[in-house]
Amino acid sequence: MEPARRDLVQRSGFGAAARASDVVTAADARIAIVFGTRPEVVKLAELARRLEDAAVLVNTGQHWDDAMSGVFLRDLGVGRPDHVLEIGGLSRGEQIGEATAVLSRLFVDVRPAAVVVQGDTNSALAGALAANAVEAPVVHLEAGLRSFDRRMPEEHNRVIIDHLAEVCLAPTEVGAANLRAEGIAPERIFVIGNTVVEAVRRLLPPPEERAALLRSFGVEAGRYVLATIHRPENTDGKALAAVLAALAAVPVPVVLPLHPRTAARVASAGLGPLLAGLRVVDPLPYVAFLGLLAECGLAVSDSGGVQEEVSVLGRPVVVVRRSTERPEVQGTWAQLVDPGPALTAAVAGLWADLPAIHQRLAALPSPYGDGTASARAELAIRQLAGRGLTTFCRE
Repeated sequence: MEPARRDLVQRSGFGAAARASDVVTAADARIAIVFGTRPEVVKLAELARRLEDAAVLVNTGQHWDDAMSGVFLRDLGVGRPDHVLEIGGLSRGEQIGEATAVLSRLFVDVRPAAVVVQGDTNSALAGALAANAVEAPVVHLEAGLRSFDRRMPEEHNRVIIDHLAEVCLAPTEVGAANLRAEGIAPERIFVIGNTVVEAVRRLLPPPEERAALLRSFGVEAGRYVLATIHRPENTDGKALAAVLAALAAVPVPVVLPLHPRTAARVASAGLGPLLAGLRVVDPLPYVAFLGLLAECGLAVSDSGGVQEEVSVLGRPVVVVRRSTERPEVQGTWAQLVDPGPALTAAVAGLWADLPAIHQRLAALPSPYGDGTASARAELAIRQLAGRGLTTFCRE
């Protein structure tokens, strides 16, 4: 038995006598995997492949355009979803309500042995609520993340999902400690690492392809900044102008893949002139984005996923946010700042010592595990599904 499977069998909360032979096969159960955004696709792709025909893929359509979702499904080899909803473009409440109602009806028909959700999106919360409504067990991948910032809608989402979940798959011990502090039973909690590690390792283009990518963007390795800005706290209100002005002041090329939400806010607020000094591009396929991230001098982002990805790639990131749910990378790979002058100062400080920073980060192991998270998640899900087959799932 491979180490990841053996370790999780020994620590499973599904009975002291649990064995590899207790794990159900793909023919025994259907596992619904609910997703709706690019980060969810990235982090669920390997798990979906491992579950093979047992997986029932449900795309809520939260990221509704092809550049933000469809191309990701193709690039990551996930395949065509079995079911597609259309909740993109709705308000948060409408997304959660509509998706919960539709998913509840779908789960009655599919009768999944377990429902897997990832992270803290509206899609993940809807999947967990719908599963709970039909008494299907929930597995929460990337459980236990906490910013302790109740201004973040995602904080409410992930707390609710964790307390609905039968199995909480935490990426680190920090997340597991958060769950225990909230009274979630230890036997429901497993520390498995983060599936982003294997996604980055598998999909990172080789050096020759990265070199060609840099030539296509007209930048040199280590001599540009890669930026992504999309969170409402940065796109809604005055913060966006401050962020763009700070990026425009950076004295090296700044490549900015422009998120549709950010593009709409730039247009509505008349901030187009602030983009003139930046190398604005359309949203990138994940493989191309990883290639640029691996070769940049540093990143500027409000993305949670980028905070994790740089820990695998050995690049620093300036995180433009009020708070973060990923303290594991703070002070090493990541630095949290407010938009405006603090962002400008942080970029300048890192740039002044960049070679030494790159060397130091390259020697640090990622806090998100060794790349076996999907294998560990698969085992937990199959064990949970097998336990539930005599009740909700089996005809």
